[in-house]
Amino acid sequence: MNATGKKGLTRRHFIVTASALFSPPVSGPLLADTWPDEAQKAAWDAEVTPPFFDLQTSNPWGLDPRFLPQRVEARAGLVPGDIHVDAIARYLYHVEEGGTAMRYGVAIARGNLYEPGTYTIRRKVRWPHWTPTRAMIERDPELYADVADGMEPGPDNPLGSRAFYLYVGARDTYLRIHGSPHPRSIGGRASSGCVRMVMAHINALYPQVETGVTAYLHPSANHVTSHS
Repeated sequence: MNATGKKGLTRRHFIVTASALFSPPVSGPLLADTWPDEAQKAAWDAEVTPPFFDLQTSNPWGLDPRFLPQRVEARAGLVPGDIHVDAIARYLYHVEEGGTAMRYGVAIARGNLYEPGTYTIRRKVRWPHWTPTRAMIERDPELYADVADGMEPGPDNPLGSRAFYLYVGARDTYLRIHGSPHPRSIGGRASSGCVRMVMAHINALYPQVETGVTAYLHPSANHVTSHS
């Protein structure tokens, strides 16, 4: 995918390793205490959306301008509806009909926690609950001690306003593409495995993404090239 002078993706496919990506959470969202109603969700949406919001120009977060959403040319042959994450340039592309894609800035996992692969989005949630995985708690027990039993939805929840749940077959990998209460992390390596987006950006993307589409998390080296 490219616009003139912009970075683009090579068209490659990747196979997820057979080992589990992350251990399951200590408790799941079915154990959550409360579920927000539509009025509460709308109020939170308003809270995380800048006044007079324009998707391609609003930038109260101080992002590098290249991470603002824009429509770019898609490489021939990519499937409309699919998502591609360019881990080097820190871009997420949502492929559209007619040879274009919407490009968004993202943050990826820190260190060796980023897991490239081919996934299916089997679930998507507005204002999700969140529970850290056992692996996260074991890595950073002090950080997650107070939220080991899970966290209710809201603007401070680590999954933010929207989340796409990534599966391999019928198995939930516990990887997500999600909004983040830390928009200034966009462009960096910050998460424990997931792909982060600005909440106002993923709110715009959310209704465009259908369950059942493929999400390609491309490797963080040697597979994405500049194209002009």
